[in-house]
Amino acid sequence: MIKKRTGLLDIAKQVGVSKATVSRYLNTPDLVSPSLQKRISTVIETLGYLPNKVPNMLSHAKSHAIGVILPSVTNQIFTEVLQGIETITDQNNYQVMIAHTGRHKDKEEMRLRSLLSYNIDGLILTERNHSPASLKMIQLANIPVVEIMDCISPCIDMAVGYDNFKASKNMVERMIKTNKKNIVYLSSQLNERGTLRKEGYEAAMAEHNLETFTILSNEVTSYTLGEQLLTQVLNEYPQVDGIFCSNDSLALGVLFACQRRNIAIPQQIAIAGFHGYDIGQSVNPKLSSVLTPKFEMGKIAAEILLKRLNGKLISSNVVELPVQYIEGESIANYHG
Repeated sequence: MIKKRTGLLDIAKQVGVSKATVSRYLNTPDLVSPSLQKRISTVIETLGYLPNKVPNMLSHAKSHAIGVILPSVTNQIFTEVLQGIETITDQNNYQVMIAHTGRHKDKEEMRLRSLLSYNIDGLILTERNHSPASLKMIQLANIPVVEIMDCISPCIDMAVGYDNFKASKNMVERMIKTNKKNIVYLSSQLNERGTLRKEGYEAAMAEHNLETFTILSNEVTSYTLGEQLLTQVLNEYPQVDGIFCSNDSLALGVLFACQRRNIAIPQQIAIAGFHGYDIGQSVNPKLSSVLTPKFEMGKIAAEILLKRLNGKLISSNVVELPVQYIEGESIANYHG
């Protein structure tokens, strides 16, 4: 059953004020007392209110627009994902409305409320863990939703992605086979995918009865952060002979820092990343990495979303895509 969209009158009745007061709060909150602001805000979050920026006469018409919420608009990963999405939307005369969150749940709520106020026809999300308010808005919007980057975690509606756990476990297995025993896992801005990669690393190490050593940073990923984390590793775990990073930015930062310290790669320390950035194949030694299907993932996400919008059946609500392993040279076996 389609749920009725919450209106200003619904909020006003619940709070016990006039519709005009709720409108005043939404437009000029400073004109409303702090205590009343809090009461109205709580009811809005509970009911999942979505403003409507579309004229009433068009509110039930198709907008021919889909919303895409990304954690970053500068990260190469999501640039390629977006290219895949737009390959399909352009062919089908759909517009893409983009918002980014910086991986902050409160920002996701704000961006989501704004996108849904334009009556978008569908939604593509890059995270799986959403606030209760975001989930409520998605439920009330009653539109198709595709979550990407992961095919294992429970999804709201549909999902397109890869197995982060399995991909990481396989990469660490490759490092162990080159006789590396003291492998470290580095991650930044840890989210659900980073946690799955960490668990894959731990599983591979456990199967070989090897000790694990993990450093998780809350900072934004960068080459500089990779260098900083290498310094920490060398100070706290000097026996390190391998480093697996949750993304290529960290891995390249580690690689550059090793070169500045005259640490031989992979003889002294093997390095592997995740996502397969193109730049990783232009450095020396070439970076070993998990190549994720970024463009294809965006393309398939848009395809199944539009199929659903057009009343067509899809073969599965969850699509798992394979990853590839870039051998590179940063974990190649060394025969001295």
